[in-house]
Amino acid sequence: MRLYLTLFFLFSMSFLFAQESLVFEGGKEGHARYRIPAIISLPNGELLAFAEGRVKGSSDYGDINLVLKRSKDQGEKWSPLQTIVDFDSIQAGNPAPVLDLFDPAYPNGVVFLFYNTGNNHEYEVRMNKGVREVWMIKSFDLGSTWDEPINITSQVHKPNNPDFNPAYTNSADWRHYANTPGHAFQFQNGEYQGRIYVAANHSSGDAKSDWSDYKAHGFYTDDHGKTFKISESIEIPGSNESIAAELPDGKMIMSTRNQRGDIRQRILAYSEDGGATWSEQYFEENLPDPVCQASILSFEDSDGSTILAHANNANTSQRNDLTVKFSSDLGKTWIEPVLIDRKDISGNTSWTAYSDLVWLGGKELGILYERNDYMQIVFKKILK
Repeated sequence: MRLYLTLFFLFSMSFLFAQESLVFEGGKEGHARYRIPAIISLPNGELLAFAEGRVKGSSDYGDINLVLKRSKDQGEKWSPLQTIVDFDSIQAGNPAPVLDLFDPAYPNGVVFLFYNTGNNHEYEVRMNKGVREVWMIKSFDLGSTWDEPINITSQVHKPNNPDFNPAYTNSADWRHYANTPGHAFQFQNGEYQGRIYVAANHSSGDAKSDWSDYKAHGFYTDDHGKTFKISESIEIPGSNESIAAELPDGKMIMSTRNQRGDIRQRILAYSEDGGATWSEQYFEENLPDPVCQASILSFEDSDGSTILAHANNANTSQRNDLTVKFSSDLGKTWIEPVLIDRKDISGNTSWTAYSDLVWLGGKELGILYERNDYMQIVFKKILK
């Protein structure tokens, strides 16, 4: 352990942190808790931070809105809260934002936000007693105003029963459904340039105690949200919350949570065809995980080489030790661990949890993450 900490310290010395900023705080601005952060950058350098605003408490189901804050100074200060989706007394969750810069009709860019709604708790939906739907909204002014929501469930879901008849039990069809959580992404280069990709997961058949009814997948559009297709599913039973990033030559990587918890590591999957099918999938021992969400993104260094950044709680027993690791060989090895936050170092009353990464340009990254018993979502800039 002492050797590991020494190496950790040496690897982390080349990174600096800017002053952290508090973005969402439970008990303020109309919500008891804020969870499930997602963040994107805009061409003008502004940042958009999204979250679930949970009105009454921390439960994953109930009166949950989607909320947004904007930063015009790279995350130092944030705007007042903007509620962009309010589904009355039931949930709207799992925000997955992405900026479309390849639609010739909108050269200044279109912000897409994909999200889910549900009419029952997760377990009940897994038991065919409810439904989870998939929606998108668009902003043509970089998040200031939003169009009416569009329901895309029929294109990206294989719903168990359109009439929600409890007697219908076709185990080949999907039941629970969730986007990412975290940002979606758009292919910037190559054969699939312009493709918008959203990682997701679903359950199939009755709920199983070991969570093996879950499998991860993705959905994507090549025509700026007019139509969608569904990818192959990840073969590993229990593959759950996922997030993806572009690799060179039309390839893609996806990082996935193992909901079964029998192996406390991230699942990595590779695609050779823009995320439609999977050529390789395995557990990555250098990305330990306590059964939680993670974030991944790709960017280019000064030589034009692809760098991957991956953030998750690098602790197999609890949601703690939020760490970013980097890869310069397309995810085959992970080095330079950067400790973002940890309970017994920061003095927080509780652990770190979900996070999302954003590239700020050059050698700067930002991370938006949950902290302090889900009472805070904070932003921190990483300077290499």
